Formats: sequence, C-alpha cells, structure tokens
Amino acid sequence: MADASSQAPAATNNPAAETVPVQETAQNEQPTENGAEQPEVVLPHDPKTPLELPVSPLEQIHEIRQSIIEHPVALQYSCFHLEHNGQRVNDFVQVSDVEGLGAGSELHVVEDPYTEKEARIHFIRIRELIGAAGDRTDTAQGILAGVSIFDDVAAAAAEEAEKDLEPYDFDAPADLSVLLPKELPPAPKTVKQITLSPWNPPPAQWRQKGHLLYLSVTTNEGDQYQITGHVGGFFVNMSSNSKFNPLPRTDAKAASAHSLFTLLGKISPSFNSAFSEFQQYANKREPLATFQIGNTVPAAPWLVPPASSSHVAHVSDQTRSQETYLLGGAENTDSLRDWNEEFQSAKELPKETIQDRVFRERLLAKLHADYNDAAARGAVLVARGEVAPLNPTEGRDAQIFVYNNVFFSFGADGVGTFTSEGGDEAARVATGKDVLGVKLVNQLDIDGLYTPGTVVVDYLGKRIVGQSIVPGIFKQPEPGENQIHYGAVDGKDVVAADESFAPAFGKLAQQLRIKKHAVWDKENKRYDLETSVEMKGLLGTDGRKYVLDLYRITPLDIAWMEESGPNGAEYPHRMTVLRPELVEALGKQKAREFVAAELQKRAAQKKEANGTAENQEKTEEHKAEEKAEEAKADDAEKKAEEEQKEDKKADNIDRIDMSGFKFALNPDVFSGQTPQTEEEKEQLAKDEQEVRDACKYLRDVVIPALLRDLSESDISFPMDGRSLTSLLHRRGINVRYLGKLASQCDGNARLDCFREVCVREMIARSFKHIACKYLKTLPFPLTSSCFSHLYNCLLGTGLNAKPVAEIDESYRALYSDADLAFEKVTPESLREEIQIETTKRFRFVLPESWWTQIKHLQLLREISLKLGVQLQAKKFAFTVADAEAEPAAPVQTPAEATLASASSSSSKKNKKKKSRDGSPVSVPAKVLPPQTFSPDDFVNVVPIIKDSAPRSALAEEALEAGRLSIYQQQRKLGEDLLLESLSLHEQIYGLVHPEVAQMYQTLSQMYLQLDQGEAAVELAKKAVIVSERTFGLDSAETVLNYLNLSLFLHHRGESKLALGFAKHALKIWKVIYGPDHPDTITTLNNYAVMLQSLKAYHESRRWFEESLRVCEKVFGRQSINSATLLFQLAQALALDQDPKPAVERMRESYNIFRNALGPEDKNTKEAEHWLEQLTTNAVAVLKNEARRQARPGLRLASRIGRSTPATAATAPTTTPSVPPPPPDLDKRTIDELVRYIEGGDKKKKSGNSGGSSTGSSGGKKRAGRGNPKRRGGASA
Repeated sequence: MADASSQAPAATNNPAAETVPVQETAQNEQPTENGAEQPEVVLPHDPKTPLELPVSPLEQIHEIRQSIIEHPVALQYSCFHLEHNGQRVNDFVQVSDVEGLGAGSELHVVEDPYTEKEARIHFIRIRELIGAAGDRTDTAQGILAGVSIFDDVAAAAAEEAEKDLEPYDFDAPADLSVLLPKELPPAPKTVKQITLSPWNPPPAQWRQKGHLLYLSVTTNEGDQYQITGHVGGFFVNMSSNSKFNPLPRTDAKAASAHSLFTLLGKISPSFNSAFSEFQQYANKREPLATFQIGNTVPAAPWLVPPASSSHVAHVSDQTRSQETYLLGGAENTDSLRDWNEEFQSAKELPKETIQDRVFRERLLAKLHADYNDAAARGAVLVARGEVAPLNPTEGRDAQIFVYNNVFFSFGADGVGTFTSEGGDEAARVATGKDVLGVKLVNQLDIDGLYTPGTVVVDYLGKRIVGQSIVPGIFKQPEPGENQIHYGAVDGKDVVAADESFAPAFGKLAQQLRIKKHAVWDKENKRYDLETSVEMKGLLGTDGRKYVLDLYRITPLDIAWMEESGPNGAEYPHRMTVLRPELVEALGKQKAREFVAAELQKRAAQKKEANGTAENQEKTEEHKAEEKAEEAKADDAEKKAEEEQKEDKKADNIDRIDMSGFKFALNPDVFSGQTPQTEEEKEQLAKDEQEVRDACKYLRDVVIPALLRDLSESDISFPMDGRSLTSLLHRRGINVRYLGKLASQCDGNARLDCFREVCVREMIARSFKHIACKYLKTLPFPLTSSCFSHLYNCLLGTGLNAKPVAEIDESYRALYSDADLAFEKVTPESLREEIQIETTKRFRFVLPESWWTQIKHLQLLREISLKLGVQLQAKKFAFTVADAEAEPAAPVQTPAEATLASASSSSSKKNKKKKSRDGSPVSVPAKVLPPQTFSPDDFVNVVPIIKDSAPRSALAEEALEAGRLSIYQQQRKLGEDLLLESLSLHEQIYGLVHPEVAQMYQTLSQMYLQLDQGEAAVELAKKAVIVSERTFGLDSAETVLNYLNLSLFLHHRGESKLALGFAKHALKIWKVIYGPDHPDTITTLNNYAVMLQSLKAYHESRRWFEESLRVCEKVFGRQSINSATLLFQLAQALALDQDPKPAVERMRESYNIFRNALGPEDKNTKEAEHWLEQLTTNAVAVLKNEARRQARPGLRLASRIGRSTPATAATAPTTTPSVPPPPPDLDKRTIDELVRYIEGGDKKKKSGNSGGSSTGSSGGKKRAGRGNPKRRGGASA
C-alpha cells in the first residue's frame, strides 16, 4: 500500500474512496502503513489481467465487492459473488477472517444468476452508466439540487489568468448570473433509446422459464432490438412491436451476454466508441461535482435557469414513468421498510472496536439520510392532500397519516394539548424543539434509551412531523393502565414514574444538566422525576424504552416572559425555553468558578500553614541543632521517600476533585407546579432563582460578549440570516433576541453591518410567518399566484405601487371554496403586518419607512430560502429605473411553450378545442400593468427539512487527537491522525456531506501550516465543491472556501489564478449581503497584496484604496485599522510612482498611531521611519524633475515615473528608473526603494512587525497577515 500521506488529496476523487481502510486511531497507537493486503481480483471477461486492489484486513468483503463494481475495468458487473480457492466468500465477513487471503492471492469474480430485483437494479445502473437516463422530476429535492459551478469558475479563472489584468469595477451591482451554471454542449449519445418493452412484465408461463424483464433498445445505427432479461443474462429475442416471441433470435442479429452493457457492445458497432466519448465528456468535470449525493439533503438553489436552458430542459424518456416499478418492484415492496426496527437494531450494534464503531456509525448515517428523504417525500404528499388520513372525521390539524411506514402529523395544536402555552404557535415551536432534543439524545448515544426517527418538514405554510412508528404507540391501554410509563400522561393531570426508566433517564439528565426534581399531579401527589415532566418514557411492545416529547429539555426563559414588548405586544406563545448551548456554557463557567474557588482555598491553607511553620521554626531552632548530626546520617536514606511524597503532593495540588461540583437546572420551574410543604416551596424557589441567574447570564454576559467580539473584529461578521442564526445558536442565544441585539447596536458604527443583518432577518422571518398564514389552506395550483402577489407587495412597489394578484380565472372557478385572502393584501397592509409581527416576535420597532431602506435583492434571497421557493432567473426590476435601464428579457414559460407547440397542431385537433374551454391555458389572461414578479417566476417549492441525525463521534475524536498531537509538536503522528479522521469522515458520511466539507476546510488549513501547499489546494478545491452542493452556491461557507482556495493558490505562487477565485467570492458576497461588508476589508487587502506580487502596482493601489474606504466606513478614519491600511496604501502609492500622496498617507497613518498608541509604540516608530524615507525620496524625485525641466529639449520627460491609470493598466509591471538624488539626500534610487518596500533589501530590520512590509516578491508571507486589525490589536 502506498504511503497514506501521498494519497490524501486524491483519495476522495474516487467513489470507491468510501471504502478507504480504517486503522486504529488511539493516540498511543500510530496508524500502520503496512497493514494492507493487495490480493488480485480475477475478472471473467479478462482472467489474464487481474485487478490489484489495496485492502485493509479490517475491511469487509462487501466493501471489496463495491470497489470492483465501481472500477472502470469492471463497470459491466453488478450480479456476482467472490470466490477464494474455489470457495464462495461471505460478503459480510472481514478480510482477516478469510483463511489464506493476502498479498498475491486471488479473488475470482463469479457471475451469479439474476433475480428480478437484481435484473431491475442492473438495468437502472446501466442506463445511468451510459448516459441514457433522462432528467428526473423530483418532488422533494427540487430543481438542480446539489449543483456545483466550480468547474465553470475554475475555467473562467484559468482563462482570465492567461490575459492581461483589467481594472475591476468596484461599483458594479450584484450579478445574479454568478449563481447559474454555464450552458454545456450536449453529451454524446451511446444509444438512441433504452427502455422497458411494452411486452413487460413476462407472463406466468415465461416467468416459469426464467424470464425476468423485457427491454427495448434502439441503437445509434437506428436498429431496434427487443431484449429478454433472463436469469442467465440478457439476449436478443424475436419479438417486435406487434408480435410477441421472447425466445432467442437465431439469425445474424442474435446476441447474448451476462451483462446488458456487454450485449449493447455486441449489437451496436458504434456503442464502445460512443461510450468512450461519453466517458471523456463526463471526465471533464470534477468527479466530486457529479458524485451522487446519498447521505444528506442536497442544497436546492433559490435561483434556477430559465425554461429555455439545457440544464432544466425536460426531455422525452419513456422509462421515467416506469422508475417506481424499477426501484420498488411490481408490488412496491422493495421500498417499504420498518424504519423504527432498523434504527434501533443499528443502535444496538456492538461498538467495542474501531471497526465496529465505523460500521455502526456509517449504517446510522445512511439510515438517517434514507429516512429523511422518505419522510420529506411523504410530508410533501401529505401537505398536498394526496395521502388519506387515518382519522378523516377529525379536524384538519388533528388528522394523522401513515405513508411509507412513516407516521405524519401536523405541527399544530389539533387536540388542545398546547392551549395554555399558546395554541398552534406553541405546537409549531414545540415540534422544532423536539427534533432538536432528539438530535441531542442521539448524539449522547445512551445505552438502553431509544428515540424514534424524527423529521420536521416545512412546506407551503404547513409544518409536518414525520416519526418512525414506535411499536405499541397505537395500542389502547387496558383499564387502569397508562400508555406512558414515565412523565406526564394526560396533560399534566396524571404523572407516571416507572422506576425501571429512572437509570436511563438519570444518565440523560446528567448529560443535559437537568436537576432531579419534584412534580405534582392534579391530586397534589408528589413524584420525583429525573427529567422534565413533559418528557415521556414509553415501553414499546418490542421491550425497548423510548423517550418522546423532548421539547422541554431546558428551562423557560422567564426573564423574557416577564418583560413586556413595545406597545404592550404579547409574545405569541410560552415555549420560550433557553438553548442547550447556553446551559452548557453556563455549566462550564460555573465549573471554572468552582476550580478558581478551590485554588484560592488551597492558597489560603498553604499561606496559613507557612505562617504556623515559621513560629514553630523559632521555638525549635535549638532542637534542630542537636539533631543535625542524626539528620545527616538519615538524609541519603530518606531522600527518595521525600521525592515521592513531593510528587504525590504536587499531583494532589494540580488535580482538583470535581466530585463536589454539581450544576443542573430544573426545567419545570415557572410551569404551574404546586409544592405542598414549606421545604418543597423553599426548594422550588431556589430552583427558580437558578433559572433566573441563567437568564441573567444570557443577558448580562453572553449577549454583551458577542457584541464586544464583533465590535473588536475578534470574530467574523455574519453575512446572511443563516450565518447569523448559526452564530447566535453557537453562543446559546435564541433568535427571539434579534430585536435586543439590533437595539444594542445603535450608536456603534462598527456594528452597523450586524444591525443591518439582524433587521433584515427579522423582516424576512416576519414575512415568512405572514406568507405561511395565507399558504396554509391554499390549493397547490394557486400558491404561485400567492407568492408573486406577496413578493410584489414587499419588493415590487418601486415598479408598481399598487400590485394586483394574478389569479387564473379557471382556478378560481375550480377552487370556489378556497380562501383567497391573499389577493386583498396591499403593500400598506403587508407592511403593517410585518411591523406587528416584528414587534410581537422580536420586540423591535422597525424604523419609519423601513421598506425604503431595504436591499431588495438580499431580502428576496432571504425570504426565498426561508420559504423554499425556487425562482426562475431573470433581471428583476425592483424600480422604474431598473425596468428602463434593462428591460427583462422575454422568457418562454412552460405554459407559453405548451401554447406555442399547440399552435402548430392540425385543424383536426382544433375542432376539439370547445371541449377544453375549462383548461387553464385556454382562458385568456387579463392585461396587467408591469409587475416585478409574476406567477410564472415561481417554478418550484422545496421542503425545508430539520432532521435528528447525529454527528460521528469517532471521526471527531480522531480530528481532535490529530490537532492535539500537532499542538504537542508530534507532527508525524498528528498528520496520520488527521488523515485517519478524513478517511473516517468519508467512510461514515460519504464524500458529499456538510461535515466532510468542514473537514476538507479544516484539513486544508492545517496542511498549509505544515507547508504542504499541494495537498492544501486539493483539499480546498474539494471543500468548495462539497460546500456548493450541500450548503448552497451562495452560502457563507462557500464564500469562505473560495477565499481560502484563493489564498492557498497565492501561497503556491499561482497568484493570477487565485485572483479569479477571489473575484468570484466577492461577486457571491455582493448577492448575499451587498457591498461594504466588514470582512471584505481583509479580502480586498489580500487581493491587493496578490496584485503587488504580480507587480500590478496601479491596480493594487486601487484595491488598497477600496479596502481603506470600507474600513473608514466601518471603523472610522481615526481607527488603528484605518492607520494600518493607510500605512499599506502609502507603500502601494510609492510602488505606483506617486510619491506625494504616499507621503500624505504615511503622515496620516503616523499621526493616528501616535495619538492612539503613543510615540514609543513600535507601529508609531515604524510609520515614522517610513515617513522619513518616503519624504526624502519624494523631495529627491521632485528635484530631479525640476532639473530635467530646466534642461532644454527634455520637457517631455518631466512626467517620468508618473503613470496615468490608462498606462498603468496596460503595462502594470514596468517600473521607470529615476536618477540618484543629490549627495545630501537619501542615496537610494526609486528602484532600490521599490526593492526595499517589496522586502528585497537585505539591510531591512528583522524587527519590523505586524504587516509593515507590503508583500515580498512572491507575496506569500504578506497575504496571511491581511487583517488590518492585527497590527493595532497586538500592541493595544
């Protein structure tokens, strides 16, 4: 096996990388490089050329089997088994368990007879493999889900790198085309058509003879073949379109093969060459960009290409409608799974060894992904009314459904459970909290405690909960028995406390920091529960203990509930619980305080002991003298014992006993509990005070700390709602505090960006709630009209101040009982509703005329992502000026395309038109004034999914162990552990997963620190692709990964290529946030340094000036950040042969440093030194110009050294020379000064710090210090 480090970057390009060998990751045991075997795999069609596959002894045989299936040489095989020494090998045994299997031994691929299921799978696989499968209409994942545009960006960057640098337009508006994939040429066709035959399925008498499928193939030569799928393989039969005869042909066209792929090569002379061309076409793209996403929900873009694009073209494919049969079989039994049994059986798998844990976690990850997909598809059908309820006589919100063995219910208070908590609003929140609680319990992985598979889906205004069916959940309890065995049974009137649940619930409570506490039922009987009374324990009929209703694992935020909103606005519900992250952070803070108190106590004890010892020393001094001789004799003997005692004493001092520390909160305080005795009341009051302290910690410590970190630029500013929410949740702050956060930003210019993102998020969330209210009961075909009207009322009033809802009259007639309240919405009423929602939910009053201050494009993106809307790309005209500047290009909608094709039909068809007068396309639409959005712009809605899948603990342990080893200077061990963690991430999650994207990013940065630039760049590319496909093309993670890739390429010396990726990141940034985001200061600065390394001094100067402009806007002109950028700009101006402004900028920088940091600070002194040098040389340049002007015939040379922007752009790398200055001035020429500024002067002081040198000749070291805060921040 090759060295693991050399395979790190490339390993993940191969789909078979999911079976990378796994070695032990214990820190004291370094992964072995020699543990792999390399047996030879002998293929039936080519036994003389065996495959060599690197195999770990810990791998299972089915993993080798999968590697063979995906190997380019063995593509045609899917139905086979492996034999060793003539003996069949079980697919589920480890390689090490196969006797004699090792290096040099042979594994034979032996073709198996097909079953109907195997034949169907083989047919599907071959269609995908040869590119014959058409587009799929996916109900759950949306249009172009999981798309990546990295190849387009890389091609554009490479093309731009070959050209001369062009000036960048900083004022250009955001361009939505940056989010759309480029058009591709059509793929080469391998066959004209391959589909199931009309004669399929085989009749009974032929099924008895081994017939499984009948296929129809039309080759590129135009010949049509009818093919029989048989238990022994595939053969051409004698059927035609009108005659059925499934027996093998006996003429010249007869052919047969075990694999359909091989048969196609036999019947079509051009197939093999066409397939080779197709492979070359497919291989032009990055493998990760096309790799199938199996273990996560792919990101669905909110903006998709117009209907005319080849990316969304709907092509004819007869097999598309047959895929349900191909995937599930005739009875559709293949797709029916007992989800609950699968989840719990996987949880019960052994986890003693590393390999056990890998297998278990990989199976659980795959199970959660399959379940999430099935639940999302079922939820969409439930929301559309296509699944019959189990209780049709109940009200709509109380109805329950079962589809695909998933139990569905609405996230609404259909049965009055949450009446006292806020009704439907409380029920909606509770379902979201429940799925978060299930995720936490799954992550803790407590033995003996089980959770149902849980997913929450938001779709078209409805919240739907999908749960796996717990055995016994529908069982009616016997009289006198409770269905629930632990926790509240009927509301809170009846409480159960089965002691058999206490141990498992106690472990859960300890992990979640829940205090054991008393609760009382309606008869005031006391029960001591380990967890919240709302959290229920159920003993399933399978004997397992299930935990349900995990929506209250933390206490109520009583400080929020006791506080009144603006104008007396009441919060919509009482489900305002604290976040688990806050409780955990407070627990750690309390632990630190406990440790500090213990250390202080020990220090006091030690001081007291020392004082007593001094007194004793004086009184016993004469005794010591008498015993001096005796002590000398015993010294040698006691020395070793004393050392041991000292060591033990030191250990005891260093090790603090934490058994006395306890921190836990009672989640049931402030929820109507009624203690009976004074002692109980006193304990409850104490518990209440602890919860109040937690609320105080959130308000007085956590929130101010976040604002302080943002103000001081210690953390990155969020770009959009998603990154903002993620930041708040990591800190333990609920989203309801957005109003408080925005209010506390007032008056601090540095936090204007954060305040803007907060306000935008509040508006977007308020709009989402309003839209859901109108969408909830609306028939599906009318939703596009609702979306377009609400969008126009919010964002389109600049073009049309009085938008009108576009409703197809035929739909109005069809759905006569539909509630079309949305058409009565006006811009004014919508603004009022948004203000009410924002005041009620966030306790924030939007500024007057707030709708005139919004950024239309950014808000459009936010609300579309929150509602799952997919919009058709066009130039959105938000104002009259937009419409006049660039009118929207006419886009042919699907309905128009249908009409266009219908117009060419014959007169015979037109005679039937009267009978179709009720169809939507036949009703003429009213002519309306121009509006920003039309119903045709809204092409799809995707479900928003919240799942309960846990992260892999094993992969994270290996990552932390690797980080720790590198920190402890154990570099080789650290690198091996990092590689092991990467391998584990890929094996457990698959190659395309958000966690893998994060791993690629983390590992790429570590490799850069370890001076492995090639590996860093490769991993950074993968991070970009996977983040595009899982987070989204325009996510904050994608922007960050593009910027990292740009920096890594620059470090590798490919600065021109790096610029292309950085530009793309900035274009996405404009779409997400708009211009002037605080974090772009560093990006602009780094870009300028890259340009300096390319000697494009004038363009570099422009980027420094832009960086300074943004910095001044955010931090102010007199800030240390601005001083740092002024310092760099002055150097850039000097390089651009503009000495006078260079001196002015350096003087300004020096003055700011002197005023802020004092004259003795190193930054001040450095700026002073540079000011002297630049002043001296500026004087020299001016004198030389004056001398030249004084000479006759040399007036044309008077502007030497001063290039105009035009000349600088065309020749950025030329640096004119200047004659030396007079003897009394600085002796260096401008060329020497340029070398000095670039870091090439050997006499330069080594003590210069904090970004003082503006980019060395390679620019490598400077780019890493692009953050202007670091100079001032370090000394401040």
